[in-house]
Formats: sequence, C-alpha cells, structure tokens
Amino acid sequence: MNSHKHAALTPRGRALLVYRVLHEGCKVRDASSAAGVSERTGYKWLARFKAEGHAGLSDRSSRPWRSPSACDPEQLHRFEQRRRERVPLWRIARECGRSLATVARHMARMGLSRLEALQPPVPVIRYERAAPGELLHIDTKRLGRIQGIGHRITGDRTTRNRGIGWDAVHLAIDDHSRVSFAAIKPDETAASCVQFLREAVAWYAGMGVKIERVMTDNGTGYKNAFKAACNELGIRHIRTRPYTPQTNGKAERFVQTSLREWAYARAYESSAQRQAALQPFVDHYNWLRPHSALNRQPPMSRIPAMNNLLRLNIQAGPALAVYIEVASMSS
Repeated sequence: MNSHKHAALTPRGRALLVYRVLHEGCKVRDASSAAGVSERTGYKWLARFKAEGHAGLSDRSSRPWRSPSACDPEQLHRFEQRRRERVPLWRIARECGRSLATVARHMARMGLSRLEALQPPVPVIRYERAAPGELLHIDTKRLGRIQGIGHRITGDRTTRNRGIGWDAVHLAIDDHSRVSFAAIKPDETAASCVQFLREAVAWYAGMGVKIERVMTDNGTGYKNAFKAACNELGIRHIRTRPYTPQTNGKAERFVQTSLREWAYARAYESSAQRQAALQPFVDHYNWLRPHSALNRQPPMSRIPAMNNLLRLNIQAGPALAVYIEVASMSS
C-alpha cells in the first residue's frame, strides 16, 4: 500500500495517533476520530506499533504472499515464442490453457500486443547532396499577425485580436550547406511562391551558388506557375510524395528551428517587430550558429566563396556582427 499525501493516515499521522494514545492518555476511539479513521483502524496501528515499533507504521506491499495461478517463467517464454511466430493471442491462450486476459496482459508487458511491434524497425535513410545548390528545400509556415502582446504572457483575456490576418513565412535551405534564406509574404499563393523562388535563386547566386533542383511539398502554390518559373530558371522541380513530410525533412526542421529561435523566442508587440527580427535570426543561423550535422560548424563554412570570409571574421570576433549588419543593410 502506498498512501498519498492527502490520505487520512500517512506514516506521520499513524505515529501521531499512537503518540496520543500512549503518551497523552487519549482513548483509541477519540484518537481515531481525530485522525478521521475508524476505531478498528486505530487499534490496528496501535497493535502494529507495539509489535514492530516505528517500522510497523510504514506502508506495506499489497502483493499477495502466494499466487498459485501466476504464470511461471517457462510459460511466459512460451507466450513470447509463440507470439513472435505471429500466432494470435486467443490461440496462444488456448494452447497454453490460460485465459485470453492473462495472455494479453503479459503481451502488453512485453510490448508485443500488436503485430507491428514484431516488424523490424525501418532504417532511417539520411542523404546529403555533394555540393551547394544541387538541391534547395522550400517550405512555408503561416503565423498569425500580432497587435500587442498576447494573453499567454499578460494574462489579460479581455482584449483579442480577431480577423487581423496571417503572415506567410517562406523558408529555403540548401541541402548540402544548410545555408538558409527566408522572407515574409502576404500569402501562400502561386504568385508569392514564385516571387520567393526568384529572390532565393538570386540570393544564392550572389554567393556563387547555382540552384539546380528545388524540392517542395504538394501545396497549391507549387503547381503550374511555380513549375513554369522553375523551367524558366533552368531548375528541376521535385515534389514530395503525399503525406510524407520527412522527404522534405530539412525544410521541416528549419521551420521548427525558426519557430523556436525566432517567432516564439520573445514577446513581440507587433508583426512588424517580429518581421524585423527575421533577417538577424537568419544571419545568425547562417554565420554563427553551430550545426550538429556540420560537425558543429556554421552553414556558411560549406560555401566555398564565403569560407575564407567566415574564418577571417571568426578570428576577428565581434567584427562578424558588424559585417552581417552592414551586409543586411546593403541588401
């Protein structure tokens, strides 16, 4: 028995009951009533204290001394063996002379209730393109617009901002280098997606990276007009299989990183303030933030045209922040 902290008698309460009877001269009936238990329970704890001392006031296990109908280890091994042969639970119960409930309980403890648990784990296939620009992952994320700090921080639910619309955050990340580009558009329509694609291609070209392939999901913004823009730019458009976001996993992961380290990292008072913080986050991500998949190096370390500049600024220390700020202003 494990008593909870609000139980009528915890070990401390039992000791108090015994103390009142033995040292204060209270009757067992009165001490039990004060503790909120029956007189019979009071006599039980008093008898245990006299027989075992303070150790007798502790919780005891409610497990029975004997379990004649319990399954022995050999029978449990038989359960597991037959289950791994994909035999249904009801057949195992019939063959072993046990109830279905007993077999099902032990299968749950072994983690073999479902046949899918017997399937070998699907290996995780990771891939990485050999050079920057060979594949660019693109995705979008909608964020509600902001007018003032929300109730989750202020605790004030009297003011609500309904119907102020959404911002569409368009994100791109290079498969090889993880160098990223982001922009906020008014929507996720084909026109906005095409505009973002052209901006991203031009931005990567400024670093000497030519985009060869683009991977997107099957959103409506990535259909005919987007494909025509890809053909115009000499880019092959790859679309993921339906309901398999892991195919575009690098973009999906960058979305989560952006939400955690930019969109939800602080309390913004307006959408404009949040939008102004996007480019500094992207610059920090590309130039300073260590990436676990890149041996703890920032993504720009994999861009040949930028690698020497990155090394120079790392040695210079704070000068990198100045460079990024000037580069952002010039762009």
